[in-house]
Amino acid sequence: GNNILIIDAKYYSHMTQQQYGINTLHSNNLYQIFTYVKNKEFELKDCEHTVSGMLLYAQTDEDVIPNNTYQMSGNQISVRALNLNQDFSGIAHTLDDIIQNSFNK
Repeated sequence: GNNILIIDAKYYSHMTQQQYGINTLHSNNLYQIFTYVKNKEFELKDCEHTVSGMLLYAQTDEDVIPNNTYQMSGNQISVRALNLNQDFSGIAHTLDDIIQNSFNK
């Protein structure tokens, strides 16, 4: 099959937003990656494929670090954080893990 992962990298001073004492994701970002995924899925409608999406946030010093996977209308949408405050080898290792986990299921 043809597996595609669309990664949308984001940076905010706060990875989540707080409402009524509950941390939530920036919903606009979820809608945005979902739109990218659905547009790619439509573009490839005539061939076998799997399209997934990921929001990849630059990790901040917040206590809450997103690490979630959702099923949205038949597509997997993940949210992860990447610690940029480390040697490049650590960043590369994390990115390699993301690819391994996305394509070697």
